[in-house]
Parts: sequence; C-alpha cells; structure tokens
Amino acid sequence: MKNPYLAKMVLPLLCAGAGISSVHAQGIGTVSGRVVDEKGEGLPGVTVLIEGSSVGGSTNGDGTYLIQNAPTGSQTLVISFIGYSTQRQTISVVAGQNTTVRALTLSENTTLLNEAVVVGYGVQRRQDLTGAVSQISEKEFVKGQVTNPEQLIQGKVAGLQVTTSGGAPGAGSTIRIRGGSSLTASNDPLIVIDGVPVDNRGLSGAANPLSLINPNDIESISVLKDASSTAIYGSRASNGVIIVTTKKGVQGQELRVNVSSQNSVSQAKKYVDVLSGDEFRKVVLAQGNAQQIALLGQDQTVNTDWQREIYRTALTTDNNVSLTGAVGAVPFRVSGGYLDQEGLLLKNDLKRYTGSVGLSPVLLDGNLRVNVNVKGSWVDNNFSNQGAVGAAVFANPTLPIYAPGNPYGGFNEVLKDGNLNTLATRNPLGLINQRRDRSTVKRSIGNIQLDYALPFLTGLRANLNLGYDVQQGRGSVLVPSTAASDFNRVAIAGVAAGQGGLNNFSGQDKNNRLLEFYLNYNKEVGPGRLDLLAGHSYQRFADKNYVFADRLANEAVYAAAPTLFSGLDYRDPKYVLLSFYGRANYNLSDKYLLTATMRADGSSRFREGQQWGYFPSAAAAWRLKGEDFLLNSTAVSELKLRLGYGQTGQQDIGDIYPYLARYTFSESTSQYQFGDEFSNTLRAAPYDRNIKWETSTTYNAGIDYGFLDNRFNGTFDVYYRKTDDLLNNVFVPALSNLSNKLTTNVGSLESRGLEAALNVDVVRGTQFNWTVNANANLYKLEITKLTNATDPSYLGDNVGGIEGGNNGTIQINSVGYQPNAFYVYQQVYGADGKPLEGVYVDRNGNGTIDSDDRYQYQSPAPKAILGFGSNFSYGKASLAFTMRANLGNYVYNNVRAQAAFPQAGSDGVLNNLNREFLTSGFVTNTTERLQSDYYVENASFMRLENLTAGYDFGNIYKDKANLRVSLAVQNLFVTTNYKGLDPEITTGTGKTALGIDNTIYPRPRTITLGLNLGF
Repeated sequence: MKNPYLAKMVLPLLCAGAGISSVHAQGIGTVSGRVVDEKGEGLPGVTVLIEGSSVGGSTNGDGTYLIQNAPTGSQTLVISFIGYSTQRQTISVVAGQNTTVRALTLSENTTLLNEAVVVGYGVQRRQDLTGAVSQISEKEFVKGQVTNPEQLIQGKVAGLQVTTSGGAPGAGSTIRIRGGSSLTASNDPLIVIDGVPVDNRGLSGAANPLSLINPNDIESISVLKDASSTAIYGSRASNGVIIVTTKKGVQGQELRVNVSSQNSVSQAKKYVDVLSGDEFRKVVLAQGNAQQIALLGQDQTVNTDWQREIYRTALTTDNNVSLTGAVGAVPFRVSGGYLDQEGLLLKNDLKRYTGSVGLSPVLLDGNLRVNVNVKGSWVDNNFSNQGAVGAAVFANPTLPIYAPGNPYGGFNEVLKDGNLNTLATRNPLGLINQRRDRSTVKRSIGNIQLDYALPFLTGLRANLNLGYDVQQGRGSVLVPSTAASDFNRVAIAGVAAGQGGLNNFSGQDKNNRLLEFYLNYNKEVGPGRLDLLAGHSYQRFADKNYVFADRLANEAVYAAAPTLFSGLDYRDPKYVLLSFYGRANYNLSDKYLLTATMRADGSSRFREGQQWGYFPSAAAAWRLKGEDFLLNSTAVSELKLRLGYGQTGQQDIGDIYPYLARYTFSESTSQYQFGDEFSNTLRAAPYDRNIKWETSTTYNAGIDYGFLDNRFNGTFDVYYRKTDDLLNNVFVPALSNLSNKLTTNVGSLESRGLEAALNVDVVRGTQFNWTVNANANLYKLEITKLTNATDPSYLGDNVGGIEGGNNGTIQINSVGYQPNAFYVYQQVYGADGKPLEGVYVDRNGNGTIDSDDRYQYQSPAPKAILGFGSNFSYGKASLAFTMRANLGNYVYNNVRAQAAFPQAGSDGVLNNLNREFLTSGFVTNTTERLQSDYYVENASFMRLENLTAGYDFGNIYKDKANLRVSLAVQNLFVTTNYKGLDPEITTGTGKTALGIDNTIYPRPRTITLGLNLGF
C-alpha cells in the first residue's frame, strides 16, 4: 500500500537500519503465487506483503511473485496495487517448504472511497474529508511535453487556473485557486513538496522556480481550496495550498527500471496579423507625408516578414530513468533526468539536469517510519531578447534585415540625419543576435521525516520533519558596444558619450530551512474514531542578493572581473515564521464528521505586538450514505454534505521589513560628483510601523456524490470569502524624501463562487472503457473598501500601464468593481458600425470630453473557468484529451490599439500597422483613442490542451520488459473571437493577471513522440 506520509529519508539512517528486520521467527519458508486482474491477465508491479512485517515482494511481468524468508505459521498476505481494491489472503507457511497460493484476483476500485488523499500533515480517506480537496494522480496528469509541474493539472481541478506567461521554455505561470484573495500582495498559493513548504517568490536567472522540479518525479498533486482544509497552514494559505507528492519505493519490491524518452517538435501556429511589405508600402505612399515616404525601403520588392524571421521550428528531448526497489528493509527510488528544450525564438533554450533519491524504510517492527528525499537540479538558460517579439510586430516590413558595413554589426537600423534614430523600432534580428543573456540556476529540496509509534500509549505517534530548499542563481548579460539597442547608453556618470553595450552580472542565493515536530494520536472513542494532531513549525528564509555595478561593454570591461556596486557585496534580508498548530478530527460511525483546526503564526515581517496572527477553522460533514436508509442502496454509492468556516492569513508583500525606517541607495544613473569620484545618494523609504496580517475569512458548503456503483461521481461547492486589512499600496501625502506610495493595511475584498466536478464512467467493459470528466468554476471578486476615510471624489487607483501615446493606464481599482477593471472612454460608432475617430460619449454631460468621462468596463478575470477531458481504451490502445475554456474574460488589445498611421511628423519613426488599420483608418495617437473601450475585447476561448494516443505493447523480450508508445499533440487549436495573437494574457508574476496584450511570446503547437520502457 502507499506510504501515507509525505516526507522522505536520510542516508545515515538507511545504513543503520538496513539490517533490522521486523520478522522474528524460529523458522522460515517461501511463498509463491500469481496475481491477475478481472480478465485473468497477470498484473505486474503488485505489492505482496506478509501483514505486520516488511517481508514481501512485487509481481513480475506475468503477475507471479516469490517471497523468501517468510515466517512460519499462519500468516496473512496483503496484496495492493494503485487503482485496485486491496485483498487479504490467509495462508499457512511451513518451515523449509514452499507454499503455493492459488491465483488471486484484484478488481478495480470503482468507489475509491478508501483512497488515501494527501492533506496538510498527513492523509485521510476520501470519504472522511470535510473540506474542499481535489487530488490528481499520475494517470490523470496532462500528457505530452510538460516542463513545469503546474502544467500537469491544467484544466483538471475545479477552481484552479494555471496560465503560462507565454511559450518560452520554463516560462513562469500564474496559478490561481478560486481567483486569489488579495489586491497588491501575492495571490500565489502555498506549494508544499514532500512536506517542505517551498519558496516560490522568484529567483534571479530563472523565469519560473518551479521549472527546476522534474514533473516525471511527481506521483500526485492535491489542491486544498477552502479554509477548512488550508487553515492548518495558517499565514500563507489565503490563496489555497498545492501539495506535491513525489514517487517512492515500496517495501519488498523487486528492482524495477523505467526508462522514458519524449522527443518533440514545436512550431508557432499563429502570428500577429500585420501588413505585408507591399500592403504597408501602399498605405504610406497613399497617405504619408514626404518624411514618412522617405523612410520606406529603396528596394520596392522587399517584403520582410519579421515575425517569421525571428521564430524557428523548435526541438525538444526529455529523457528520464528511474530505479525502484528495496534493499533489505529499505525501499528506494533513484531517478535522473535530462531536458533539452529549444524555444520558438531564436537563441532561446533551456537545459535541465535533475536527480532524486528517496528512501523509505519501516523499522523497529513497523514502529518507525523513516522518509528521506533529496532532489537536485541544474538548469542552464539561454534567454533570447524577448524585446524582439514586440519589435517584429512593429518593424518596417519594407526594410531589409542587413546593411553590410554599417556601424551596428551589419544589422539594418533606422537613421536620422545619418545617426541612429533611438526612437525607432530596433532591428529584431539585431536584438537577438547582439545579446547574450545566460544564467545557471541550481536548486535542491530535501528532508528527513521520522515517524515513531511511541510505546507507552497505543495510537500516539511523534513526527519530526527537517527540511531545506536551497536555490542559487547566476546570470550575465553581454551586449557589444556596436549594438543599436545600447549604442549611446551612458549608464555611468563621467563616461563619454558614444560608448555603450552591456556587460552586467546578477546573482542571488536563497536558503529556506524547516523544522517541524508534531504529535498525532488516534483512538477509537465509542462508536467513532478520534484523530488529534498538535505541532510546532520553524521556517527561516534567507535571501542573498548580489549587487553588481552597471557596466559598459568596452574592451577594458570585457577583461575586467565584475565589481560590486558601491562597496556592497550583497543585501542579505532574512525572515522567520514561527508557528504552533493543532487539529482534531472525529468520525462518528462513518456518518458524522467533525474537524477543527487552529494555527498561530508569528512573522518577523511585523514589529513586536503585531507579529502574531491566529487562524481558526471548523468543518462538519454528514455522510448520508452511512445512514440506514441509504446504506444498502445500489443507486446511491456516496452522498455527503459538507459545511466549513475558517480564517487564513497573508504576509507575502515582497518587502521583508515593511515596519522599519530605512534608507535605500539610488540607482547608478543618479549620483553626486565629488571631484573625480561619483557617489550614490541615500533616500528615506516609506514604512508603516503598525503594519500587520491581512486576514481572509471563508465560508464553504459542498456536496460529494456518487451514483450507480459510482459511475457518476463528483463534487459541488459554493463559497464566500472576505479579505480584511488588505496589504495595499496606497497614495499618501508626499513627505520630504519619501515616496508617495505606502504599503499598509487598508481596504477589503470579497469573492464568491461555485464550483463543480463530474466524473462519468460511460462504458465499463473487458475490452472497451470510456470515462469523461468535467469541472467548472464560476466566481466574482469585488473591492468593497479602499480607504480608511470616506471620500466621494475618490474613484480608485489607476493601474495597468499601456504602450503608445503618452503611455497612460487602462485600468482602475474601484470600490464596487472587480480588481483591475478597465477604465475607458465609450466609443461612438457610425451607421456603418465602424468606430468614429475622436468621437466618444460625454457620460457626465458637461459638454466636454475629458478624463471624467471614463467609466469602469469589464474585467480581465473570467466569469467561468471550465475543464473537460475524456479517456478511451480498447485493449492495449488508448486515447485521451484535455480541454480548457475561459468565459467572460476581457483583454485590452494594446497591439491593435497602436494601429494608427499619424499624418503629422513622425520624428523619423515609421512602424508597421496591425491589419486593424484597414478597418478603422485611424490617424491619431491621442490618449482618448488609446483608452477607448473599442480595444477592450471579449477574450473568451476554448483550447484543446492535449490529445494523446498510446499503445501498450505489454511484455517484450522474453517477458522481461514492458513497452508503451505514445503520440501527443499540445495546443492543437484555440477557438476565440479575440483578434490578438492569444486570448490568455497574464503578467507571469505573482501579482494579479492584468489582461493587457502588449505582444506575447507565442504558445507553440507541439507534437511529441514518447517511449516508455520498463524492466
């Protein structure tokens, strides 16, 4: 059976315990037999153990097994396999003889009510859950070329939204559970890997810290959504919790070797719709002035498709090997992986080397469970200049790529009066080829967890968990002085003009340490079971941020070693979380379930007196299936009502010491000169001495159901959440030497929603099986308070910067609206349905169009998030797909908004046009036009995330190996009315997704051939 604990084990304990056996008998014998499925076919990899001992083994390719050193006398065999009901068989073992057991049949566990679901600090039977928890196992993961762990569950969990920031290798993801709960603090969920809460705040040199985790090592992912299930994690659980459990060895298992290889081909399936060289030339000649016409390429045949010039067909190989087995009483799993992934953008790639070791002995007659797990990764990134993505959209298509002999490395650039025009769009190929941006990042996550059954009280266990999460990032950027992108850059005061380029370095170290200890007590109390847990946690986060001088790329700097900025070698902030927690579960007759938790968290981010936060929760469930009137019902397989309440906290605001008065160094471009030397200045930073926890209160009601032998099963939840004392960035009256924005506790936010999940076994047969799963989440967030004082004239905070014109904003946070609501002018249309340039609705009726005529319009947050999937199998062949959809989400199409051809002087700038221009014909770049609701588009979509076909060849090579072949296609199609490149727009950071399309690295269509070989 699966080990019901999360952590892994330590090498010294392995060596100490390898020789300890839990079997003490005067004589031994052997036991042999075979395990088959309901079709009579042998099941490989089934665990067969003698109950109460560590003696056992696993079945080979044809389902047979052999157990040596079996104790004599009457024994009970325990036969278990993931996805099948556990069987027990009583046998009699005779010393010195072999006991042959008749073939045992395992049947599929269709109800899964006894399935162990990983929750905070332990596991529970699915039927005992009182909170909103979803668990996705390996067989349900999204298939194909998956680089980051969070992509495994895209579209699989109701209430969970995972959006990658683009198609770059290892691109960051925005992960939201029920939409998030904060405004300007982090909305990222807490992620726990094998019992270690990991640091996911970002790492220098890594686009996504989770990309350092190998998805092939993951066994299951649990998503904790309501406060009843998350409150045990207290201070960091306002945005939900994701628990990742990695694969491990099984007691008595024979050595099994698994080798997998995935090889992929990726291509851009869509480009931003811009004018061709001929089309653009025609527009300029017809509407342009003499200055604009002069900027056209002299060769009338040039049609440079810049987007197709910067992208390529990308290749990826992902190879992994794992060894699983047991040495004596010590199960183990060792794995290694190598990923080499090319990006669509030229010179963009990621190479990842990973390894993991897991040991899980059960010692001292089963009283001591030891889990040790160590994972390590080394990632080399080559970041191509993503500024080329936007440049390729706007670059003049009538110009050739190269201009041999020019001073900019031979790349054709726009000139003005014979000199580089720094306002013009840079050559996209020059941006890529004249920049080397590389990083090396390393990460190791590990822990040792000791779980000991105390001898003086039956049912009492002590658990000690020591863990760490260490990250290191190093990067360098080198741009030659001839590159147009930095040609006239004068970053260091006193350096003569004309020098340029970059030769910069970056570095960051992160060290996260964990110590946790808890006691767990289980006891039968009357007709029920009582489960008590009480513990203490200490977690320390230390960041070392290296600060290097900003350097120009002249020859002297090339040879020089990197020097540190202003004599500082690093900034070394630390913070500590100190916690005490407890939980009580009571199960009365498998019908009435009660859960209560309390966690007290102390954070060094706050001053003494404000450091501690207290986060309680309570939940109850009524399992109607256990009542007499449903106990024997064949129509109702499961029916349970749940009700929960709880509070969770938030303190992740990026600033380690928000309550301390302090000074910060100025940038290198802001220095005072003293003689021949330049020195940085110091300025006072804003702070709030009384800053404290942000607190979220959540109410949840749910139903778990199953009908007709669980052919139809699922969940339905409704919830309401209110966040008070928002950690918000607000404007304050400007003080001397202080910024006018301060992070403090002000405001409140509410969210409400409903979510549903449904699983249907459409066909259950001996050859053909068909299952369908679907999930949906409908939710709405609303700002209910932004200031501590009532001011009717205060509309809110303008957010969401845009490109074009004067680079204003397009969104606002206002009371009564969703966060980041678009704040726009109302466009007026003609009789032909086309927008009238410069004509907007005078909403306040004062006869003048000004900023007071803007209004709140739509939100980037979807009103509904849907997921749908299906699995077909016929004999050894299988077919599966996963689809996702967002409904009611809006995006400001900033690329389309810049589709105007100004007829006035252009300062030597001539940018390409979105095809939108042929419809609108706009010729102004006014603020009002850019802030028109005409460019806020409905970006609802449906995406076929993955389609996978597979064939299991079964036993090959004299029944010593198993072979499976698969073919997967990712991002096969997207159905949407959005006119931009891709309707899924996100910042790719821990903040709220803004929904502003300023060009995005295309998400590729990927075809993957996979081979999996097991020995």
